[in-house]
Amino acid sequence: MSDACVPTIDLRPWSGGDGEARAALARTVDEALRSAGFLLVTGHGVESGLRAGVREAAREFFRLPDDVKRRYAAKVGGRGWLGPGAEANGYAEGTETPPDLKESLTFATDEPFDDPVVNAEWYAPNVWPAEVPGLKTLGKEYLARMAALEKELLSLLGCALGLERDFFSRHMDHPTYGFNINWYPGTEVVGEPLPGQFRIGPHTDFGTVTILDRQAGKGGLQIYTEAGGWEDAPYDPAAFTVNIGDLLARWTGDRWRSGRHRVLPPPVDAPAEELMSLVYFGECTPGTLVESAPAPVGRVAYPPVDSHVYLREKLDSISVG
Repeated sequence: MSDACVPTIDLRPWSGGDGEARAALARTVDEALRSAGFLLVTGHGVESGLRAGVREAAREFFRLPDDVKRRYAAKVGGRGWLGPGAEANGYAEGTETPPDLKESLTFATDEPFDDPVVNAEWYAPNVWPAEVPGLKTLGKEYLARMAALEKELLSLLGCALGLERDFFSRHMDHPTYGFNINWYPGTEVVGEPLPGQFRIGPHTDFGTVTILDRQAGKGGLQIYTEAGGWEDAPYDPAAFTVNIGDLLARWTGDRWRSGRHRVLPPPVDAPAEELMSLVYFGECTPGTLVESAPAPVGRVAYPPVDSHVYLREKLDSISVG
C-alpha cells in the first residue's frame, strides 16, 4: 500500500511547529482520511519500552491454562478475557464469517459516571489478572498515555476539517473507551482456519479514533480501499496505526472514511506465527448526539444518532452465541 494512501505524519510540528507547518499537516490528514481512513503516526512520545512491557505482561496471561483464564471470562464490551470463539467482527458489516481466531483481554473506562443508568450499562471496575501483577501498573500507564494522545489527535482532526480545535474533543469530557489486547496465536493453538476465517474478520471500527500498536507479520493487518481492494497495511515499528471509526465518519458526513480492515489468519508458510496488538478504541461521553457536519465539510446528512445507542448495537452484533 502506497505512502500516499496511508501517509506517516509526525505529530511534533502539531504541538510545537509554526502555523504553516501545522496547516500542511492538517491538509495531509484530511487527504488521507478521505481515501483509506488510516494514518501512521510518529512523534507521539509513547516509549517503546512501555508498549513492549504491556505486551510481555499480557503474553504471560494468555499462556496460562484455560481454566485459569476462564476465571476472568467476560462478554463482548465487558472487562476481562474474551476466549476463542467469542467474537466475529465481520457480523458488524453483515459478512458471515466463522468466529475470529484470537483471544483478548479487554478494559474500559476506569471512572464511574454520576448517572446510575449510564453506570449500569457502561461502567464496571476493570479486571486485572492477579496472576500477572505487573500488568495493572503498565496497563494503567498505557491507557493514560492513550487518553492524552487521543485528545491531541482529535484537536488535529478538528482543524483538518477547518473547524474549531475542540469540535470533537469537547464531547470527550467523560468518555467511555475500549482497550483490547488481542493475542493472535499460531495454528498449534487455534487449529487450521476454516474457509473464510480470519484472526479478525472484515469490519470497520465503531467509535471515533482507534490507536493501534501492532506487530508486523504475514498474518497481519490488511486495509481495504476501492482503488486497490485488500492490501497489506504499511508498518513502522515506531508508529501507531490510527484509523477513524463509524461515529467519526458520520460526524464528518462521510467526508472521511471509516477504515475497513481485517487481520489475516495464521499463514500457511508460517503456521506458528504469533502476534499481539494493543488496540485503544476512542469513544464519546455517553449521550453525545452525533450530527453530520453540514456542507461544504459533510457530503451526506445522516440522521442524528446517540453515540452509545449506536455503540451498543454494534458491540451486540459481533457477539457469538
